[in-house]
Amino acid sequence: MKLLTEETLSLFRELGCQSESDDPTVVCKFFNPTGAGTWFVTEYDEESKIFFGYVSIFGDHCDEWGAFSLEELESFRGKFGLSIERDLYFKPMKFSEVNKLYKLNSYGK
Repeated sequence: MKLLTEETLSLFRELGCQSESDDPTVVCKFFNPTGAGTWFVTEYDEESKIFFGYVSIFGDHCDEWGAFSLEELESFRGKFGLSIERDLYFKPMKFSEVNKLYKLNSYGK
């Protein structure tokens, strides 16, 4: 599965850096279809191919904001050889909405 589409890249470009925002827009959601791991992405740097967003891998106070690479996500293989996928039904929304919808263990940005 292609993790980045032209539409997604355009939205990342439009939003730019959101580090100063108290409630950044989550542009896309990636997930591990065979186990733990969800990435709610707010930023992407095309030059370095590094994302920034909220990562929920283990839950129960292990969730955190951080950076992760496109290469890292694309190279992962889980059970049955499945890779990280992009949630095709996820629509961009403010992090506060994501937090309510997914009941994350967020402690702010």
